This record gives sequence, structure tokens and C-alpha cells, in this order.
Amino acid sequence: MQELWFVAVKLLTIALGFLIAYQAYRGYQRNNAQTLLYVAIGFVLISIGGVLEGLLVEVSGFSLVEAGFVASLLVTAGMLSILYALYAPNP
Repeated sequence: MQELWFVAVKLLTIALGFLIAYQAYRGYQRNNAQTLLYVAIGFVLISIGGVLEGLLVEVSGFSLVEAGFVASLLVTAGMLSILYALYAPNP
């Protein structure tokens, strides 16, 4: 039962991350604001990174440390993308 709750919360996390990314992408298209594209990319990477760890361990046979490292790299890349969007100069 605990595993079911874990999967449900992970799916909710993915859904929220992709919803935020989608809205940021729509804002990018509507306003031609390049920074919103970086926000969208960042949230996609963070969402994928948050779920990838479990998939790599369960499906691919990665060790928990290896899977955690890969997931952390994606989350870090996503955060850097959002950070760039916050500090990038507006054209």
C-alpha cells in the first residue's frame, strides 16, 4: 500500500511539473518571451529527474546511487535553466 501512495505522489509531481512547463511554454509563444522557454525547459527537466530515479532502479537495474546521480544531474540542469531565466537580461 505504501508503494501505491509513493507512485501516486510521483505521478502528481510529474503532472504538476508538466502543467507548469506547458503554461510557461504557452506564455513563451504568446509573448515571445525567451525567458519563459527556459522556465518551461527547467520544469520539464526537474519533472523527469524526479521520476527517473525510480524507473532506472526498477526497470534498468541501475544501483540506487547511480540512478540518484542521473536524476540529480537532470534536476540540477532544470534548476540552472530556471535560474538563467530569472537572471537573463530582457531583450
